[in-house]
Amino acid sequence: VRTQKYETISIVKLDDALSLIRQIPDFPLPGILFHDITPLLGNSKAFKTIIEEMSKDEIGLDYVAGMEARGFIFASALSNHINIGFIPIRKMGKLPSDTYQENYGLEYGSDTLEIHKDSCAPDTKVLIVDDVLATGGTASAAIKLVVKTGATVSKLVFLLEIESLKGREKILSEFPEMNIRSLKMI
Repeated sequence: VRTQKYETISIVKLDDALSLIRQIPDFPLPGILFHDITPLLGNSKAFKTIIEEMSKDEIGLDYVAGMEARGFIFASALSNHINIGFIPIRKMGKLPSDTYQENYGLEYGSDTLEIHKDSCAPDTKVLIVDDVLATGGTASAAIKLVVKTGATVSKLVFLLEIESLKGREKILSEFPEMNIRSLKMI
């Protein structure tokens, strides 16, 4: 059974699409305010609006990379929308071929990401996409992984950015010239 909110909202504007994101306190741990994107994903017009906004000014790219798991949703849709390849950046042990690894810190722990060593050719341009920019650890690890392949990260695009966690500052301290775009600052 689908809720009325999923069925009846006719999305035209970006703000309307973003308003579908709901906040869930104390998930996955006490003290964390989780931003649930599932209502946005459940509305095809809202999702289309988001993908179109993320794709603005994205020309001259060879690939879109997304981090597991919610980044896959946006990055794969975006790569399809602009007709270029998608690169999955996965958690350790999930990719079947030779990989590069990068450890990173999270708002509530640490983890390791991997990318296939042959996922992009040297001198190609990659757009990295994720749902939320929080502490910047995941995005910084993703940048480092793409660079290890010989490719260049052209830009980062996020659905949401939690300003108080200073992820943008972390990324820019490591990669001062990085272009970072977020659709909504919270």
